Amino acid sequence: MKNHRKPIENQESSTGSLYLVATPIGNLEDITLRALRVLKEADLIACEDTRHTAKLLTRYGITTPRKSCHEFNEESRIPEFMEMLREGRNIALVGDAGTPLISDPGYKIVSACRMEGIAVIPVPGASAAVAALAASGLPSDSFFFAGFLPSRAASRRRRLAELAGIQATLIFYEAPHRLVASLKDMAAVFGARRAALAREITKIHEEFLCGTLEEILDAVMARPEIRGEITLVIDSGERNGAVAPVFPESIREHFEEEMGKSGLPRNEALKAVARARGISRREAYLLLQDKQD
Repeated sequence: MKNHRKPIENQESSTGSLYLVATPIGNLEDITLRALRVLKEADLIACEDTRHTAKLLTRYGITTPRKSCHEFNEESRIPEFMEMLREGRNIALVGDAGTPLISDPGYKIVSACRMEGIAVIPVPGASAAVAALAASGLPSDSFFFAGFLPSRAASRRRRLAELAGIQATLIFYEAPHRLVASLKDMAAVFGARRAALAREITKIHEEFLCGTLEEILDAVMARPEIRGEITLVIDSGERNGAVAPVFPESIREHFEEEMGKSGLPRNEALKAVARARGISRREAYLLLQDKQD
C-alpha cells in the first residue's frame, strides 16, 4: 500500500476521498487527463473486474494497487474501504466501462461515504447512454435512462408499459441474446416510434441502426447473430401519439378490472387482457392460473 498522503485534489479534510472515475467504453484513448492522474495518485483502485481494468492500467503505465468491488462482494468490502478512507487514504472506484454506478455496482459504498461525511468526487467521462443519445438523431433535451429491462417476458412488458407514457426519450441497455425479444415487446407496447440501436460504441465495429422499432427489429432478425454492447434509444410517445395504456401489475387485477369495465365474458376478457399486455392468450391464462395457486 502507498504511503499516507494528503488528498489528491487539495481536499481540506483529515479523511480521504472516494473518486468515481469514468473509464473508456471501448476505445482506450477516451479517458481524461484528470482520470489518469487520479488513478495514478490514488492509494487503491476499486474495480468491478480487476483483470478487465488491468488492460487500461497497463496501457498507461499505472501501477496503483487494485481490489475487486462488484455486485457480489460490494457490501463485504465496505468496512475495509471505509477504514482506509477514515485513515486519510484515497480510493478510485471504476467500473468495467464508462461512468461508475450507471447500471454498475458502487451505490452502497457511495451511500456509506455520504452518511459518514466522507467526500465523494466524480471524475466525469465516457457514458454509453449519453454517447448513444447524442448520436441517435432523436430529441436530447429530455431523456429517461431505464437501464436493463427484466429478463422474463411478462415482467419486461409490464416495465415497458410503465415507461410508455414518459414524455422523454428513453434509453435502455440490452444484452445481445435478449435483443430480438426486447425489440418485439417494444414494438408491441410502444408502437411505431422512432428509435436508434447503437452497437459497440467507440469500438472497431461501431454501428448505428436508425428507423422505427419494427424496421430495426427486421434488420436485426435478418442477421445470423448480433454481438457486442448494445444501447437502445427510443423516441417519446408524446411526440408521435404512441402512448401505451398503463394497467395493473397483477394480471388478476387487470383481468377483474377488464371484466367489470367491459362486461365481456371471461374468455373474451382474457383475450383483451392478453392483447393489452402484448402476450398470447395462452400465456395470459397460464399467468392467471399461476397467480391463483
